[in-house]
Amino acid sequence: MLTLTLYYATNRNHIGDRWSPDSYGQDFSSDRSNNLRFGRVSVDVSLNKIKHFLSNKVHKRSGDGEALSSYIEDKLRKKHTTCAFKEPEDSSLDTNAVLASTKAFIALKKQMELKRDMVVFIHGFNVDWFEALASAMALELMLNRHSQDIEDLKDTSVFLFTWPSNGKMMKNKAYLSDRSDAEDSGIAVARGFLKLRDFLMTLRPKDKDPEKKECGQQLHLLCHSMGNYVLQHAVNSLHEVNNQKNLPQLFHHIFMCAPDVDDNIFELDQPMENLHRLARQVTVYYNNGDLAMCISDYTKGNIDRLGHNGPARPLQLHNKINQLNCSNIVCGITEHSYYLWATVNEDIRQSIDDTDNNDSTRKRAHQSAQIWCLT
Repeated sequence: MLTLTLYYATNRNHIGDRWSPDSYGQDFSSDRSNNLRFGRVSVDVSLNKIKHFLSNKVHKRSGDGEALSSYIEDKLRKKHTTCAFKEPEDSSLDTNAVLASTKAFIALKKQMELKRDMVVFIHGFNVDWFEALASAMALELMLNRHSQDIEDLKDTSVFLFTWPSNGKMMKNKAYLSDRSDAEDSGIAVARGFLKLRDFLMTLRPKDKDPEKKECGQQLHLLCHSMGNYVLQHAVNSLHEVNNQKNLPQLFHHIFMCAPDVDDNIFELDQPMENLHRLARQVTVYYNNGDLAMCISDYTKGNIDRLGHNGPARPLQLHNKINQLNCSNIVCGITEHSYYLWATVNEDIRQSIDDTDNNDSTRKRAHQSAQIWCLT
């Protein structure tokens, strides 16, 4: 038996007791959509089952993260433990009061001190609370599946931000509802980013003592599908809540997987023209055969999706932005959630480990400039 523990932030409404909720729902918190609650969830799983999914082959590639996520989701729905971190009643009166966000960040700092990088994960459309948890837990397990075999690889932890995605398919209404909720969640994510920045500032040594070192690990951000639309509005909100100052470089890598946003998003005067300022490197993963992107294009009245064909004008990208065409290697059930699958997940892990883009161990064919095709 193995116990999985995941830390989270959410602006969903709690179901049951506020501090030991049974779950979180499809609506915003009663404290407004920009309010964030922090906590942790634990679930017991079979170690043998986990090993099976991590080594299982799909389309002749090892690593079935989607089946792993489904297994974890089933276990979570049957039994789990959720602890939401309590906020002080009035922090303005008690200068020693510890905010819930600080409690979460302290726990994450302890994980990173164990030589772990941290990936912040934002899920996409049609995902309920348990599906979000399961996806994040499966992502962490998949990213670490080779760690026991290769000693110099870093272990990686995943931190979940989950927004009130409906979790129900109601034709166009569910999509449009989620899109509105994703937009409204942008300011909550922006506030979370700034809270994280402020916490990281407190960790910097206050003197020049060479014995006082930072943990040396890196923060990354992975957004899937409509989670990239949440990020789009978080970037807009950051400009507003940060008093129009430059975006803080919080992340080492930003991974945009099957992004359900416009394909011109990085261009001048577009919402993500300055996204590269948030990170040292941005990587876009797209798939021409992604049915979800086609549906988003055709039935929802959206222009071409970034997750379908990549950026509209790839040769005009900032030199921090790379794009990977996954079309040749993903199909069937993996066509949209391929960040959890085999080769794509392995490529994400190699980026986390700072493997050079042109390294011979990467399953990439270099096409031009910052454009690769996964093989």
